[in-house]
Amino acid sequence: MQLSLDNIFKNYIQKDDIFQNKELLLTKYRPENLPHREKEIKTLGSILAPSLRGEKPSNVFVYGKTGTGKTAVTQYVCSKLEEVAMNNGHEVRIIYLNCKMRKVADTEYRLLAKLARELGRDVPPTGLPTDQVYEIFFEAVEDKKRMVILILDEIDIMVEKTGDNFLYNLTRMNEDLENSKISIIGISNNLSFKENLDPRVRSSLSEEEMLFSPYNALQLQDILKSRAEKAFKPGVIAEGVIEKCAALAAQEHGDARRALDLLRVAGEMCEREGSKRVEERHVDMAESKIDMDRILEVVRTQPRQSQAVLWSILKLKENGGNEVQTGDIFSVYEKVCRNSGLAPLTQRRVSDLIAELDLLGIINARVISKGRYGRTRTITLGVSEPILEKIKNTLVSEFYFE
Repeated sequence: MQLSLDNIFKNYIQKDDIFQNKELLLTKYRPENLPHREKEIKTLGSILAPSLRGEKPSNVFVYGKTGTGKTAVTQYVCSKLEEVAMNNGHEVRIIYLNCKMRKVADTEYRLLAKLARELGRDVPPTGLPTDQVYEIFFEAVEDKKRMVILILDEIDIMVEKTGDNFLYNLTRMNEDLENSKISIIGISNNLSFKENLDPRVRSSLSEEEMLFSPYNALQLQDILKSRAEKAFKPGVIAEGVIEKCAALAAQEHGDARRALDLLRVAGEMCEREGSKRVEERHVDMAESKIDMDRILEVVRTQPRQSQAVLWSILKLKENGGNEVQTGDIFSVYEKVCRNSGLAPLTQRRVSDLIAELDLLGIINARVISKGRYGRTRTITLGVSEPILEKIKNTLVSEFYFE
């Protein structure tokens, strides 16, 4: 075993690398040039420009599908704003926080503690009343004359976990601030998220709204070409590869992240088999790998209640039900909860979780009419057998079934 590993590592070092800079294909990379988002950059820049005169800009709600450039544009504009402000004698402080991060933004306390720490205040991980942490954050903002802009990415995740009370408090903080001002940019993939907010929060948060439309296939080609020129060595990308990556991503709601992932993983597949040229078949291999990784990551990061609902569906499927109905799922779900120490949710809430799993593509839910007996949903699995087995292996440690 050791000898074979040595050979693998030695061969990898010795063979020609097809990449020049793979970092350019990672989603965390923030390019200076953002093709086909010039309009959005100008719009957001115009909204935030008053902060350069010490005036509070409007709160902004930015929404659109995954991979449409929301975060990249927001961070790009805000970094330029911070730079210009510094050169002109104003202080604009940008604080970016991804609300999907565990142990950072999964409770109101942790969110406020993180924000306060970003402004130089020491807040313990636990132990203080939430009101006191609000006070610490307020004092940190008020400490000097400046404009503080909070970017809350995946803001819908935070609201789902804690409610929208924290948003109401943050948006109203300016009424008590004297030296400083605070503005919020909320970013969400959920197009209907704001409809579920308290009307007072919605009116404060959504002073300005920006919708990012999906990229089309030609736009995705431009994005891939600009990255590929610097990410790969010359001549290693075969004709049709970029076009295929763009076309596949355009089918997935115009997701630039998916397009970049396809191109990067296709290059990795090419390297692993010792080829010197990335071809369309490598894109096919990359698509299969990414789909499996994405679904497993989604399953792993779902709340335990959602995982319990999915496990219930899997058990029904395992017992011979090709199509299962919502009522059947609920009865199994209650038993899963009892066995796993979870407090069962209401049937209506379970129905909502089924709808969310449907949106994620893990299951397929189809509404059928039963005449005078009303309507129900039949559920089928939306993943292949190999992925299904890996999902079961992921959940088996969380749940058991008598």
